[in-house]
Amino acid sequence: MLNPQLNFLISAIHRGCCMSTKDILLWMKRKNDEICYHLQQIPLQNLKDWTDKNDKISHSTGKFFSIQGIRVSTNYGLVPQWDQPIINQPEIGFLGFIVQRKQNVLHFLLQAKIEPGNLNVIQLSPTLQATRSNYTRVHKGRSPLYLEYFTGEKKVEILVDQLQSEQGARFYQKRNRNIIVEVDENEELPVYENFVWASLGQIKELLTYPNVINMDTRTVISCIQYGNYSEKDLQLLSVFRLDTNLGHSDSFLYSVLSSDNHYNTMNSIIRWLTSLKFKYELNVDKIGLSEMNNWIYDGNVIEHKDKKYFSVIGVDVSIGNREVTHWDQPMVKAAQEGIMGFLVKKINGIYHFLVQAKLECGNFDIVELAPTVQCLTGNYRNGQNEYSIPYIDNFLNADIKDIWYQTYQSEEGGRFFKEQNLNIIVEVHDDFSVEVEENYCWMTLNQMLRLVNYNNFLNIAARSLLSAVQFYK
Repeated sequence: MLNPQLNFLISAIHRGCCMSTKDILLWMKRKNDEICYHLQQIPLQNLKDWTDKNDKISHSTGKFFSIQGIRVSTNYGLVPQWDQPIINQPEIGFLGFIVQRKQNVLHFLLQAKIEPGNLNVIQLSPTLQATRSNYTRVHKGRSPLYLEYFTGEKKVEILVDQLQSEQGARFYQKRNRNIIVEVDENEELPVYENFVWASLGQIKELLTYPNVINMDTRTVISCIQYGNYSEKDLQLLSVFRLDTNLGHSDSFLYSVLSSDNHYNTMNSIIRWLTSLKFKYELNVDKIGLSEMNNWIYDGNVIEHKDKKYFSVIGVDVSIGNREVTHWDQPMVKAAQEGIMGFLVKKINGIYHFLVQAKLECGNFDIVELAPTVQCLTGNYRNGQNEYSIPYIDNFLNADIKDIWYQTYQSEEGGRFFKEQNLNIIVEVHDDFSVEVEENYCWMTLNQMLRLVNYNNFLNIAARSLLSAVQFYK
């Protein structure tokens, strides 16, 4: 039996045994045509089962999440202090995949799931995507399907199990349990109506389409480890072929697997990150919504006085195939689309990614590793941005031949209303110096994935982009 990392690797370059990628897209279209879905924006003060007492917006049960104000002060960046609303959801939820071997290839059980903020209505989510309030049935609805495979009731092999952070600029210290469990290939696993099997390679192929794979799927598959090999090991592995040459240095796969030729050692990366966590300060005080400077809550929406960054709106939702079919809730609505992108450069014969140490107000540990550019709450476009953004021109002016990946992907549709951001990976060449600014560092995919194995190193934007990486150019 192959080890789990090699099983994941084979799945990542396999086109699937159950349903073609084209047929999965057609299946999703049929589901979209069949579903009963209705959403209407309503005033926050009219949300059923929600209250704005105590100067915050919270659920009548005290569960789910709340919207409250915070006051932030820091010595990071150009803005030393600001106020903003933030989602406070201290519960740790499940983001979990069941995998099972089909014809000796690991396949992932995807769910066609509707969230109120989804752009395409249906997106492909993990097998289980549930907050603690949901799976403990605070809403008095049905229990989520397949929950028993993640709670210890069913016999499974746990392949991935990590606590990973959510959007640090919108959530206050939020984490979810990212977990992948394998069911024995001989077990007759029931496949319910809105679920479908796909290989990891098919999921990566679907990530070339806009807003098909949801954020929760992206964060879970970003946690997968593929192995750590010397160049000699890679040459030996290449005898398996796996449709191509594993030792080919022009591929991202080489950057994923190779333990050699790294520009920075892991020890130097940890020292660099530790020094920045020591240098920067982050103080966050919870305040009432009415106490926030430059933000207005009029009972209808919460918004910035200049109508920028984002707002908080109320929605009345009806979805036919959910555990609860009708509810109200607040949602965060972005003022404009954002961008998150990695620059990549071949150094020492292997592709390196330019990683940013980024402070966000909701971070657990001051800074996390982010894409080269991550602009989600402010306008990044020239002439409209409030401050200079390092390396942004390398994305805005990129030659088409240097763009390795480019598509719009959605933020999590359970909390964010129809928000999408440009996800992009751009190659730079010899004229781009390896010497970079203090908050930036060159890392291979292998090094980033090793850090993902630990909590709160890579932020969700970086993990989202990692999930989309195709191993071959």
